[in-house]
Amino acid sequence: MDRKEFLLALRTIKNRYEKGESTELVFPGEDAGQEYKRLFQKPTRLIILGCGYVAQALCRFASALEFYVVVTDDRPSFANHGLFPDADEVICDSFENAIDKIKIRETDFVVVVTRGHRHDVLCLRALLDKKKPMPAYVGQIGSKRRVIQLMDALEEEGYERERLDQIYTPIGLSIGAVTPEEIGISILAELIKVRSEKNNRTKDMLDQTNADPVFLEYVENNEEKVIALVVGRSGSAPVKTGAIMAIDRLGKSYGTVGGGCGEHEVTMQARNVFLKKQDKSMLLDLTNDVASDEGMVCGGTMKIMLYYMPGE
Repeated sequence: MDRKEFLLALRTIKNRYEKGESTELVFPGEDAGQEYKRLFQKPTRLIILGCGYVAQALCRFASALEFYVVVTDDRPSFANHGLFPDADEVICDSFENAIDKIKIRETDFVVVVTRGHRHDVLCLRALLDKKKPMPAYVGQIGSKRRVIQLMDALEEEGYERERLDQIYTPIGLSIGAVTPEEIGISILAELIKVRSEKNNRTKDMLDQTNADPVFLEYVENNEEKVIALVVGRSGSAPVKTGAIMAIDRLGKSYGTVGGGCGEHEVTMQARNVFLKKQDKSMLLDLTNDVASDEGMVCGGTMKIMLYYMPGE
């Protein structure tokens, strides 16, 4: 697509992103015929039903690994931001009401870690309702014997075995987990595995798929800007390929390509792009001996494309 069409596509991302829809953009490379594909897709929504110790550990780890975390419990002393500072949403309500409010989608991941059998059953009944979409992942905590009994009881109630068989149980990968933190890690390992298997990103796409809301907000305007996109990396570079940032005429940035001295250098190079009104590529060297002078614990290199976007 030409630059005008590209700009129009770029400005539609925010609306589609907020709706949970995916958008694929193709960025031109340095050479004729070369291109970089970047998928813009919201982080996977992880819904944790139950706010006990395992849920607290899981929330902490999952939020650091690009999950959008929603937690819910009917106990105010547990369902609060004090215990879940990393959660994107905390809902204190009955599990049935909370599940209705959340409006679970086919792309969601759901972990059932309530405080008892009665609450587990309530949650699973709501999740197995044929009138509602089956989430991409449903995991149920509990011993193998207890969970088998639970699944059999639900089948006797009339729930389809096909849906019951889609529930991951016992939850988590088998790593000999004992403590809440270890159990949280075993669950998260399984979530990452399933997320990777269900990812819409193809092998020829850049790695990062989420986007900073500040970036999405800024690119909607008609101002002249430069888009910086990480298209290659080696060593211990601070971000994945696909990291993206916009820079305005004054040198203010929206989003990030890693921060620190490296990002400052990208902003400086953007001045030349504004001046010449031409795209350019740059190789950012973050080797440890240089990075240490700036207090950065990183190394390696990043290849970054800088795209000139004319205003209107």
